Amino acid sequence: MENVIEVEGLTKMFGNFAAVDHISFTVCKGETFGLLGPNGAGKSTAIKMLTTLLHPTAGSARICGHDVVGERDAVRGCISIVFQDRSIDWELTGKQNLGLHAAMYNMGGREKERRMNEVLDLLELQDKKNVRLVHMPQAVRRRFEVARGFMTSPDVLFLDEPTIGFDIRARMDLWKQIRKAKETEHSTVLLTTHYIEEADFLCDRVAIIDRAKIIAIGTPEELKAVVGQNLLSVQIADGERERGRFMKEATSIGWVHKATEYGNSILLTVESGEGRVSALADFADGHGFSITALDERKPSLEDVFIHFTGESIREAEGSSDMKAKRSMRKAGR
Repeated sequence: MENVIEVEGLTKMFGNFAAVDHISFTVCKGETFGLLGPNGAGKSTAIKMLTTLLHPTAGSARICGHDVVGERDAVRGCISIVFQDRSIDWELTGKQNLGLHAAMYNMGGREKERRMNEVLDLLELQDKKNVRLVHMPQAVRRRFEVARGFMTSPDVLFLDEPTIGFDIRARMDLWKQIRKAKETEHSTVLLTTHYIEEADFLCDRVAIIDRAKIIAIGTPEELKAVVGQNLLSVQIADGERERGRFMKEATSIGWVHKATEYGNSILLTVESGEGRVSALADFADGHGFSITALDERKPSLEDVFIHFTGESIREAEGSSDMKAKRSMRKAGR
């Protein structure tokens, strides 16, 4: 299929700090592609380079065949972006915001009215179009920003953390509307997110990014298959020393492929089969371990992240944020 986004070795340095470190990927026409990773991993910096807002230190990227450095105007003519931070005027109504955006793109009167009605229908906003956004909840304001993103019928729509700060109900509502709008408009979508469920629900393919590097790319199902068929999450009494001993002993079991420690738990990647929970409980009793919690489940994208990094996304956020802040201070930014 035709690639509308081509990224090769894209890098951004701030002093000695690599905010994005030699990432490479392609996105096919009509695909929803996600950059999934913790805050501070480099997702928003990557988006800024792809949308011509930030000059790369090294590497290259092409959007719809246009180089993001040498053909900035051509790139901007085929994309739209919904920023992570607020970029819509709350003192105006939703319709006024859409009209202002249309004017910036020199849309004529008939085209402007047609597109406004189309995107208002898409995001189910017709009944709210004449209300000032200051009087609306955050989730509705965000829907107007997404509607504005589709106004120009972009070849590529960038969504930078589209549901950050939402509760799960509002998040799921917007996911459904983004999916419906994307399918109706036939746009290619590249989104960044640190929400596991968001990437799983919306994305055809996902690139997992951590500490400025892409560590895995694939469909959600392909990535989960890397982890294994089943997972056992185990908590052991008596602290860190006993957890280490249990991990060493458990990997001697034939159907245990891998043991990973995160937080106070141990994640065992195991072959599917009957009676794994009871067999592990018997194994623990026979080797003098006290299990305080034991859960069996299918892998998630969170487990994929743990598989490749040894920590959860939430744990990675803390370490990435601290490292980035220290490095940016040293760089004088």
